[in-house]
Amino acid sequence: MMKKQINLAVQVLPASKEIHPYKLVDAAIAIINESGLKYQVCPFETVIEGPYDEVMVLVEKIQLACYNAGADSMIVNMKLQSSKDGDVSIDDKMEKYQ
Repeated sequence: MMKKQINLAVQVLPASKEIHPYKLVDAAIAIINESGLKYQVCPFETVIEGPYDEVMVLVEKIQLACYNAGADSMIVNMKLQSSKDGDVSIDDKMEKYQ
């Protein structure tokens, strides 16, 4: 198991013939919030911080939440940062901008 802390930027692009995509994205963000992992919502993606294994389980839950909310299909784009020498954090990257 991979226990090191990583950052994952995830962009969910759900599609539905009947439901506006923002409502479906809201379902994804709700699942992220419920996870207890640190996260930051940005205009085009959400960055999640946590142990690799937990974040990957969350990616599956995000997709299921969108389908359960009415998505017919979706594209999920992900960018992952990890380090062999230790943990990766949102704060380390954002510190000078806050």
